[in-house]
Order: sequence, then structure tokens, then C-alpha cells
Amino acid sequence: MAKWQSIFTTDKLYRAEIVKDFLSDQQLQPIIVDKKDSAYQLGHFEVMVTSDEVLRAIKIIENEIKFE
Repeated sequence: MAKWQSIFTTDKLYRAEIVKDFLSDQQLQPIIVDKKDSAYQLGHFEVMVTSDEVLRAIKIIENEIKFE
């Protein structure tokens, strides 16, 4: 069973989706974990990849994805 690690955290779902889609285009298999409390809308979203994809995913995020 693969171990998953968080590589990107945001409070905006659309940003998590952008990162997930970009990583998917690079042949990685990311998932989004919703850690928001539905009653209060507190929390965040995490994009996670398997532990063997962590370094590659972080480099892609740092070098290729920019949010203003």
C-alpha cells in the first residue's frame, strides 16, 4: 500500500484543482483531501501524492505553477 504525503495546502478548492490537474498532466497521480469542516467552513484542502513522487511533484509546483 502506498503512503501518501501532502505537497500543497490551500484554503481555495480551485487552486488545489489546478495543482492536481497540472500534476496529472505530468503523469503523476495526485489526490485532493478536503480537510474543511462543513459546518463552519474552516480548514483547508491538501494535494497529496505517493511518497515516491514527492520530490518530483514539489519541483513541478515550485517551478511551473504560479498563483498571483
